[in-house]
Amino acid sequence: MSDGAVVSPADTRDPSPTPPASPPRTERFPWAYVLVIGLLIAGPLWLTPYVQSPALQTWATIFVAICVQALPFLVFGVALSAAITAFVPATFWARALPRHPAAAVPVAGLAGAVLPGCECASVPVAGGLMARGVTPAAALAFLLASPAINPVVLVATAVAFPGTPLMVVARFAASLLVAVLAGWAWARFGRSEWLRIPVRPADARGWTAFAEAMLHDLLHAGGFLVVGGLAAATLNVVVPQSWVTGLAGVPWLSVLTLAVLAVILSLCSEADAFVAASLTPFPMTAKLAFLVVGPMVDLKLIALQAGTFGRRFVTRFVPLTFVLGVLVSAVIGWVLL
Repeated sequence: MSDGAVVSPADTRDPSPTPPASPPRTERFPWAYVLVIGLLIAGPLWLTPYVQSPALQTWATIFVAICVQALPFLVFGVALSAAITAFVPATFWARALPRHPAAAVPVAGLAGAVLPGCECASVPVAGGLMARGVTPAAALAFLLASPAINPVVLVATAVAFPGTPLMVVARFAASLLVAVLAGWAWARFGRSEWLRIPVRPADARGWTAFAEAMLHDLLHAGGFLVVGGLAAATLNVVVPQSWVTGLAGVPWLSVLTLAVLAVILSLCSEADAFVAASLTPFPMTAKLAFLVVGPMVDLKLIALQAGTFGRRFVTRFVPLTFVLGVLVSAVIGWVLL
């Protein structure tokens, strides 16, 4: 033995490898969350035939309709966001959008015209854009414009208002203007600590990254969709319809009333034009406010935004968007309608 040192066999063994970290609970039990969401949607359908309360039956119908109507578009948005994360390099957005936020905002707003989706799809897509380096102001302009000015929505508006073609022009102009103004306002006054930007691993690429990002976003956003649907269905039942129709004859109150009603009803933007056309006691400007505010501010959208970007963001961005929606709708409606 050299130098009198004794080396035991145990000292020559390689250290045991560190056991892999346990996956997050949401990844270990994804189907448990899917089951909970499914029971919340299907439960009212099972219980309604055994309950004679008309209010509960109405509540169940509205809740299921909101969730079923929004879910396909939510899945579409999540899939598109995951595709952006997994397959689009971050350098693409630096080339596609102007460097200055003031110029990037209207470009991003106009880009919303080519994506057929509703507000549920726009939230995960906007989050994916921010995660890939797009300036938040531009991503927020896209978030507001996409569900309001895409071709599907504009065609539905034309069909719902066959005798008023200017309603399509008014909706496009007012919605795009609100999106751009809100984006510019956030670029000028917004603070980074108010906005929680979704995090994506820098090296996440390929189909594995796509599946992981889609599963994470779908489970995360799906829960907040259910929360928003619960709130919307409850308010639809609690607020008397007579309160709404009684304000139709007062110009400014009618605009504000339908703007608030759009928030409560939480309709999908592909279907809201037909509901607006059925509100015959209200003037056209008030119906325009309903069509502009609804795709940008409603209960399910507020819940989705809070879950994605944080409550500090929602408490600032939602009031800004609502006020801009009401004011711009009133001006555009007065000029065109």
